[in-house]
This record gives sequence, C-alpha cells and structure tokens, in this order.
Amino acid sequence: MIQKNKNVKEIDNKKEEIRQKLIQFQEEDYKKFSSSLIPGSKPLLGVRIPILRKLAKEIAKKEEWISFLEEGKEDYFEEIMLKVLVLGYAKAEIEVILEQAKKLIPKISDWSVNDSFCSNFQVARKNRERVWKFLIPYMDSKQEFELRMVAVLLMDHYLTEDYIDLVLEVYNQIEPVGYYTQMGVAWGIATAYAKFPKQTMAFLKNNQLDDFTYNKAITKMLESYRVPLEEKEILRSMKRVGKRSKEEK
Repeated sequence: MIQKNKNVKEIDNKKEEIRQKLIQFQEEDYKKFSSSLIPGSKPLLGVRIPILRKLAKEIAKKEEWISFLEEGKEDYFEEIMLKVLVLGYAKAEIEVILEQAKKLIPKISDWSVNDSFCSNFQVARKNRERVWKFLIPYMDSKQEFELRMVAVLLMDHYLTEDYIDLVLEVYNQIEPVGYYTQMGVAWGIATAYAKFPKQTMAFLKNNQLDDFTYNKAITKMLESYRVPLEEKEILRSMKRVGKRSKEEK
C-alpha cells in the first residue's frame, strides 16, 4: 500500500511539473490573440507552439510517455495540444500508437488541435494501409471533429497515386456535419486538385457534395498559388449559384 501511494504521488508530481512548465511560458497577449482564433477550445494559457513542440519531444523520448497521455492533465488547450504532439513524436509499434490515438481523438474539440494531430501523425505515411483501416469507422461518424480529422489526415498523408481516387470517394461520402467538417473537406479537395488536377476535376464534375463545401473548395483553389491562372478561369465558372447550404442561410 505504501508503494502504491508513493507511485500515485510521483505521478501527481510529474503532472504538476509539466503544468508549471507551461505556466512558465504563458504570454497574456498571445493568449488573447489565440483565443479569438480558436473557438470551442479549452481555456488557453497562451504558450506558443514551438515551445509545446520542444516539450513534447522531450516527453516522447521518455519511457513513461504513455502514462503522460493517459494520466496527464487536460484542463487547458495546451495540455491537449501537448498530448497530440507527443503522440506524433513517440516511437512505438503501430498498434500502440493507434490505441493511444483512439483515446485521444474524442478529446479533440477545436480545429487547431485537430489539424496538429493530423499533420503530426507521421506514422500514417509508413503504415498507410493499416491507418486507413483504423480510419474507416470514423468515416461514418456523426461528430464534427472526427470527420474533420478524417478529411485533414487524408489530405496530409494520402494524396498519392495509389490513394487519390479513394480519398476523393471518402470526401464525397463524408456527411457535412458542421462548419469545420465542411471546411476540412473543402481544404482537402483543393489540395487534391493542386496535386492531381485531372482526377479532381473529374470529381468536381460528378459529386454529391453540398453546395457550401463544393463552393468553398472552388474558392480555395482560386486562392492557391499552385493552380495556373487559365485553370482558375475554368474553376471560377464552375461555382454553383442560386443555391445555398443551411450554413449560409
């Protein structure tokens, strides 16, 4: 019993130590600025991402990184962000990583943590087939950020010759649940066009996207420096008019 209490105390001390490190680097002005950009997030301390990345790399190198993910504090935005960054930097078997990802995904409640989770999830590039299978249940989700996670993660790691058609098929089937789902899909389609214009153009001419997502995808293509001017003229003429999605009404 004494040993058990000692272990609990050590864990609590490590949790508090990490929080104190975050508090040490908080900036009030940055907190105010970031809070306005990340609606729906947990309360912010105001710690810059490069600092979080440095701390995450340190934690990921330690044997107890899983304990941090499972037992570390989650009261602040930075504490959740730190966990998704640690998972991205951690070195372990793919099944261990996926098990931890499964526990973290339901805790994502804003676009910033979501997109950092996706971009940092580099194991997907070395294990595309396995991670694709892992994502299948989330493709039919009704949760806004689970669907955005699918959209952005596919954009970050699956826009390849082997997967482009499958990715576009998923984008076509994702339910437009909420603004951040729609914008994630639009972003993914626009990026797909920059990399695979032929396949994506065919998709744009025959899809089941809601009007808001479709038009946002076109807008992002028009804003992209990777799309030639002559193609932008064609894309501009393809925008849907006369209809508005529920989110636009």
